[in-house]
Amino acid sequence: MENKNNITEFILLGLSQKKEIEVLCFLLFLLCYIAILIGNLLVMISITYSHLINHPMYFFLSFLSLADLCYTSTVTPKLIIDLLAKKKVISYNGCMTQLFTMHFFGGIEVFILTGMAYDRYVAICKPLHYTLIMSRQRCNSILRASCAGGFLHSLGLFLLTIFLPFCGSNEIDHYFCDVYPLLKLACIDTHKIGFLVIANSGLMGLVIFVVLMASYFMILYNVRAYSAENRHKALSTCSSHITVVILFFAPVIFVYIRPATTLPEDKVFTLFYTIIVPMLNPLIYTLRNTEMKNAIKKVWCTGRFWKGNPMI
Repeated sequence: MENKNNITEFILLGLSQKKEIEVLCFLLFLLCYIAILIGNLLVMISITYSHLINHPMYFFLSFLSLADLCYTSTVTPKLIIDLLAKKKVISYNGCMTQLFTMHFFGGIEVFILTGMAYDRYVAICKPLHYTLIMSRQRCNSILRASCAGGFLHSLGLFLLTIFLPFCGSNEIDHYFCDVYPLLKLACIDTHKIGFLVIANSGLMGLVIFVVLMASYFMILYNVRAYSAENRHKALSTCSSHITVVILFFAPVIFVYIRPATTLPEDKVFTLFYTIIVPMLNPLIYTLRNTEMKNAIKKVWCTGRFWKGNPMI
């Protein structure tokens, strides 16, 4: 990864220049990251070591938790360390690596959420064909497609950024390396590149969000004929997923759907999909889910995890 300009490292300006605020943020985000690790590992292990791994919805949920762990780990540890550092520095190669990995795992998460929405649509609208349609082979294909989609999305942004010449300021007004702050530092006119970024990230996020919402409108239309009890049960299985989709996609669309500009609010919105959502996902999917709570109790109270007996 050879850089042909005179920039070998970038300085991250972070969230704030005030030391008191940085210390407070350090404690807050350290607790958040610990919660992310514990919560997502708990979900992954509880699903893997219980019968839930054989259910497509929980199969996807376990990989969503893995994607959350990898996604937030590309940004959060560096942010936590920098909050106490005198100089927040990242090398050019480290910056490009962070850009690629963050969008790779973020893209995987987007497509897994889409796969989960498809699973809910089939379960509620085509219940008689659910087992046939959502076979393990189909689930594995959706997972592979999610990884391929995340890779192509990330590769596109990486190629748009890696060849940019940086010859002036090396101060990134953000707490991690992202495409818009880097475009702002480039020595060339980046308007055309900015529109390609919108197509790659903003429009992709918007289109997928619209598709997800349309699938849930179709679900709402189909459950009208259900009894009150079955309608409540069907909708309760979707409410958690809708909450996660809105919390994740709303800030993503806000940041990437507009032309290549950076706003002070971007850092706050970015915190939502890099830290807050990965922390809340395990809570959202377990607090109102009896099957998940029972699986957690069974796996950890009976010692199935310690005995090394995954239900695969």
